[in-house]
Amino acid sequence: MSSNLEWGKEATLTGQAAPAAVLHAAGPRSRGARMRSGMNLFFATIRQHPQFGLGYVIVLGVVMMGLLAPWLAPYSPVTADASRYLEPPSWAHPMGTDATGMDILSRVMFAPRIDLTIAVLGTLVSAVIGTFLGALVGYYQSARGLRALACDGIVRASDVLQAFPVFVFAIALVAIFGQSIQSIIAAIAFVNIPIYLRLMRSQVMAVRATRYVEAAIVCGVGDLTIIRRHAIPNAIAPVLAQLSVNIGFAIILTAALSFVGAGVRAPTPEWGSMIAMGFQNVTTGQWWPSVFPGLALAITVFGFALVGASIEFLADPDRRATIVERRNRSRRA
Repeated sequence: MSSNLEWGKEATLTGQAAPAAVLHAAGPRSRGARMRSGMNLFFATIRQHPQFGLGYVIVLGVVMMGLLAPWLAPYSPVTADASRYLEPPSWAHPMGTDATGMDILSRVMFAPRIDLTIAVLGTLVSAVIGTFLGALVGYYQSARGLRALACDGIVRASDVLQAFPVFVFAIALVAIFGQSIQSIIAAIAFVNIPIYLRLMRSQVMAVRATRYVEAAIVCGVGDLTIIRRHAIPNAIAPVLAQLSVNIGFAIILTAALSFVGAGVRAPTPEWGSMIAMGFQNVTTGQWWPSVFPGLALAITVFGFALVGASIEFLADPDRRATIVERRNRSRRA
């Protein structure tokens, strides 16, 4: 029992989740109670830091706009009307029309269906692969023989990938695999893998040195079981925070590829291609074909950045303790 309490204390001080044995020793707690406690902490954080709530509102709003676009959009996003050439914002077209006569508002509303799909899928693929490789490398970092050589090879390969400019590397990958949505997803995943690999590697190296992991090794628990039950769950919080930030980065990368003609093909509604189509008209005074998609892109990336900051905030045990202390103080007052 004393050993369990010692491990639980160490996990608390390091900001990591205690093993199942420690939680059982500390006393049973229902899943519903844990969920209520987590939700109370989340809403207390939102009340004390309203900017985090703004991030969730933006992300939820963009997601809902993309999902409900077929019912909310006033026009078809791909139907051109030559008689509506570059009309300025009006009641009929609140964001105006582009050089082909397509309604900009409808295209802005449909664009998240493409941008978010590419960004989320590409980021998730890179996170899964990078997290798994990073956990293995971090766990076997101090090993010898072939395992050590394999770990060093993976780390050096990630160094080589990160040495290339991300945008140039993504263009090269799209050129190799062909211009398609699948190629863009693969390019985003490939360039982001080293980020999660290094992040998980550093976190797992810290978890590997804790006493409950050493005790599991002494008890004969297999390496993969330790990695799955202890290393990854206790090191996953920074990865979750990075996920939201990287989704925003992936949206920018998708738009940038489309802007230079290496991404989503027109007339598919996508913010980057819309900015590229309207950019040439800005110098002649028709600003709306580029400005409105650019604003939508900037607001969406800003929302994901705030969500990532909130996850990072909630993953810090010291900040969580501060939130709980302020909440208790306000209740007593």
